[in-house]
Amino acid sequence: MPAVTDLYELTMAAGYFENAIDYSATFELWVRNLPPQRSYLIACGLEDCVRYLSDLSFSKDTVEYLRAQEVFKHVSDAFFDYLRRMKFTGDMWAIPEGTVVFAGEPLIRITAPIIEAQLVETFLLSVINYQTTVATKASRVVDAAHMGGVERPVVDFGLRRAHGPGAGISAARASFIGGCAGTSNVYAGYRHGIPVYGTAAHSWTMAFDSELESFEKYYKTFPESTILLIDTYDVKQGAINAAKIGDGLRGVRLDSGDLVAQSKMVRRILDDAGLKNAQIVASGDLNEYKIRDMLRAGALLDIFGVGTGMVVSCDAPALQCIYKLVEEQKGGRTVYKAKFSEDKAMYPGAKQVRRISNGHGEFQRDVICRHDEKMKGEALLTKILEDGKPVGGLPDIKEIQSHAKEQLARLPERYKRFDGADVYPVSYSPALEALLEEVKKQYR
Repeated sequence: MPAVTDLYELTMAAGYFENAIDYSATFELWVRNLPPQRSYLIACGLEDCVRYLSDLSFSKDTVEYLRAQEVFKHVSDAFFDYLRRMKFTGDMWAIPEGTVVFAGEPLIRITAPIIEAQLVETFLLSVINYQTTVATKASRVVDAAHMGGVERPVVDFGLRRAHGPGAGISAARASFIGGCAGTSNVYAGYRHGIPVYGTAAHSWTMAFDSELESFEKYYKTFPESTILLIDTYDVKQGAINAAKIGDGLRGVRLDSGDLVAQSKMVRRILDDAGLKNAQIVASGDLNEYKIRDMLRAGALLDIFGVGTGMVVSCDAPALQCIYKLVEEQKGGRTVYKAKFSEDKAMYPGAKQVRRISNGHGEFQRDVICRHDEKMKGEALLTKILEDGKPVGGLPDIKEIQSHAKEQLARLPERYKRFDGADVYPVSYSPALEALLEEVKKQYR
C-alpha cells in the first residue's frame, strides 16, 4: 500500500534522508475552493486514511523495486534500509467523518518526522478527494429525494459506472455516509456493513418466453423481495403483468422514458389491483436535479436507484484538495510556513476550526484559528493518532451516517440550496491573521 504514491514523495524522502533532515513537520489537508455547484462538503475517507497510516510499511519487494529505479542510483543503501523499517510514528488530528465542512478548513493535520509526513500526502489526498466528493453528492441526491419531508430511500447503483471496482467500493461507503439507504454493491455491503439491494435486469425478462412468465419465476424464487423491472417491452403491459403477482409484489422498477407520466400510470394500475403498498422504484441516469424536477412535476416515485450521477459526481467530479507544510520544529523552535500569492494564499501554523451555533443548534459561522487558541465554539479537529497509535476507536458506518444526517439538519436551508445557495461564513481569527503578517515580514 505505501507504494501507492507519487514518485516525487519518494525522491523528496530520499533527499531529506541523504541530507540528514529529520525534524518534525506539520502538514495540513484542506479544500482550497468549493466547486461552483457546491455550497458545503461532507468530510469522508478518514477511516481508510487511519488504516493506511496504522499499517504503513514497505515490503522487501517494494524496496528492491525502488532501489532499481534509475532516479535512485546515487542514493545510499541506508535510505532503503530505512524504508524497510519505517512505520508511521506521528500524530494525526482530523475532523470526524460525516461532518459538514467548508473551503479552507483543515480536514486533516499530520505532525511527524518530515519524511513520514511527506510520504503519506498522495494517499491522503486521493482518499479524501474522492470520498468527500461522493458523500457530498449523495447528500444532495438524498435531499432531493426527501422533498416535502417524505423520506424516499436512495440506493447506490454506481458500481458498474464508477472508475473501476475500487472506486465503486469507496463510492458505496461514501454514498451511504451521505445518506443513501444501501447499495447494489455486494462486496461493499460485506466489507462495510451496508444494506444491499437489487432487482433484476432486462436480460432476466428476455430470457423467458413471456414477460409474465419471467415475473412469476422471479416471484417464486424471491417471494418476499420481488421488485420487477417493467419497461423491457411496454410499461403499461409490464405493470399489468406485475400486478398479476398479487399481494406478494413488493414493487416495480422504471428505468427509462418519461418517469413522471409512467409513474402516475403505473400507480393507478397497481392501486386498482389493490396493491397500494407496492412501491415504484426509479433508476436511469438520475441526479439531484432530475429527482427534484420529477417530484415537483408530481411523479409518484418511492425509491431511487442512482449510479453514474452520484459515483462520478458529474457536475463536480473533483475537489481542489491540497496538502501543505505549515510549520516545522527546528532546534527547539517553531518555524512557520506560508504562501502569499493572491489566488493561493496559505496561512501558517497548525490550526483548529471552531464552529459557532445559535441557541437552536443551527450552524452560524466557522472560525479558523491557531490550534492552541482559546475561543468559543466547538473544536472540530480531534486527535486520532498519537505516536502512530490510535487514540480511541473509530465510529462504525451507521454512526457516521447518523452524524452526517444530524450535521445537515443543523445547516440552515439557505446554505443547502442546489441553485443560488448562500456562502457559509468562514473567517480567520485575529491571532491567525497576526501570525500571517508576522511571517510576511520575514520575507520582505
